[in-house]
Amino acid sequence: MALNTLDFVVIAAYLIGVTLFGLRFRGKQRTVRDYFLADKTIPWWAISLSIVAAETSTLTIISVPGLAFDKDFRFLQLVFGYLVGRVIVAQLFIPQYFRGELVTAYQLIERRFGQKLRSMAAGLFLVTRAAAEGVRVFAVAIIVRIALAHQLSGLSDFERDATAIAIVTLLTLIYTIEGGMTAVIWTDVIQLTIYLAGTVVGFFTILHLVPGGWQTIHSVAGDAGKFRTLDFTWNLSASYTIWAGLIGGTFLTMASHGTDQLIVQRLLSARSEKQSKLALLSSGVAILFQFALFLLIGAMLFVYYKLFPPPVPFTRADTVFPIFIVSRLPHGMNGLLISAILAAAMSNLSAALNSLSSTTIMDFYIRFAPQAGEQQLVKLSRFATIGWGVILFGLALLARNGGRVLEMGLSIASVAYGCLLGVFLLGVLTRVASERGAMVGMLAGFAFNVYLWLFTAIAFTWYVVVGCLVTFLVGYSCSLAWPRTEATHSAR
Repeated sequence: MALNTLDFVVIAAYLIGVTLFGLRFRGKQRTVRDYFLADKTIPWWAISLSIVAAETSTLTIISVPGLAFDKDFRFLQLVFGYLVGRVIVAQLFIPQYFRGELVTAYQLIERRFGQKLRSMAAGLFLVTRAAAEGVRVFAVAIIVRIALAHQLSGLSDFERDATAIAIVTLLTLIYTIEGGMTAVIWTDVIQLTIYLAGTVVGFFTILHLVPGGWQTIHSVAGDAGKFRTLDFTWNLSASYTIWAGLIGGTFLTMASHGTDQLIVQRLLSARSEKQSKLALLSSGVAILFQFALFLLIGAMLFVYYKLFPPPVPFTRADTVFPIFIVSRLPHGMNGLLISAILAAAMSNLSAALNSLSSTTIMDFYIRFAPQAGEQQLVKLSRFATIGWGVILFGLALLARNGGRVLEMGLSIASVAYGCLLGVFLLGVLTRVASERGAMVGMLAGFAFNVYLWLFTAIAFTWYVVVGCLVTFLVGYSCSLAWPRTEATHSAR
């Protein structure tokens, strides 16, 4: 069943409405602090919801249900580590970020080590964040290709993908350029509400469509082992075990929420250190609920399609939920759920664009133009946002030939996260670490993680742990051999 006029009205209303809402904040930014940190005026609860939205992309909505449809609930073990990691970040990193007027995470690196390592860390963030975000943006094309299969039947797969990615990227750019971080956070709140509401609608719809309702779902899914959550086996090639979840998930969150500008920028936008911690910790509770809901949707879809098999068997689990939305939901409702998935995509994309722009300007451009005025920097920040939008569009098209998109996106991010976290821990936990030693450690950690990614069967959930340990140990050892002589300020 293809989308009809009502569905397109719902989708168009969402796209136009959220873009206009974001434009409400245009013209209010007079300094880079205003543009990138919303002048530190955002309440903690909005930042908390924005963190959840920034973590949630189209990948989450289509791939996490696919994991439960294909396997079970073991992905949830990784989320347990996400909670532990947030506690550590709140105690270890947030106090460091609120010492001084920081705009990016990598200014902390300069304060502790020096300009060279700051540029190295910021450059690695730009490259790997852009690559991972390209995968996330491509996930939009999966949805649109399914939803508009009838309307775009005259186009090739490439043309359909390019059209879908271009529409979402362009509309997101409009309000992100004009409204800065203020627009990003408040549109995040709206978009989070939309996609969670849409997912809840999907939940009750499936519950209604399955004969016998929850009792049937619980019985059939339970017998198939879909609710299995814990796996205590020790296997480094398995992505979702309790050890990979608790240890790997903790380190992954320490890196993503403690060293990645995408999240750190939100934490720095809080009114105080206390509100920043509250926003981060409360977002963990929301993330646990959200992932549990998406996994439950996947288990319910398994039962539904077991009772009502599709005409053509699914070739990839990523497409199960989108196909269900388009083919089995009543008109209007499937327009709502498509809008919900687009909301997640635009929310994540706006976060990436703003963080890439802030790092480009604050960690690189301002170094070569220290006398630049605030208005000039804000203007250049907008141009940088446009530039990154074009780059992400191209990278999304390149991501078309990848495998399961969720795990591909997480793998790319995890390769860089290990060495970034290792460097931050060297700076926060030790006094002897030197810039030269930390740089060698960072290169060693990154190279080792690239090797793990490309040439071994070790699961991506271990990349951050291994990369962090290699970076820390090599960096510490080299610092003992090459003690620091430069005058740097300890971050402790």
